[in-house]
Amino acid sequence: MKQKKIPLRKCIVCQGMFPKKELIRVVRTPDEEIVIDLTGKAAGRGTYVCRQESCLKPDTFASGKWKKVLERALNMSISQEKYDAFREKWLEMMGQ
Repeated sequence: MKQKKIPLRKCIVCQGMFPKKELIRVVRTPDEEIVIDLTGKAAGRGTYVCRQESCLKPDTFASGKWKKVLERALNMSISQEKYDAFREKWLEMMGQ
């Protein structure tokens, strides 16, 4: 029997390839909001972040790297207010 192919996705922070189910999906919804999609099925343009500590730590947010990476991956410009709101949701979800 042929083995089922496991879909791989790239982490936007470290550029590593991981199985899709091991990543956290971030989505730009049709109404231009940025949300964290834990189901992997939300409508909109999505991008992925791995669960490695180096990609999730709050220092990464402070460097400004995240905002630029998200803008490129989600193909949109992100206002500072939207980014701050997303960052708060992210840190709350990560328990930090």
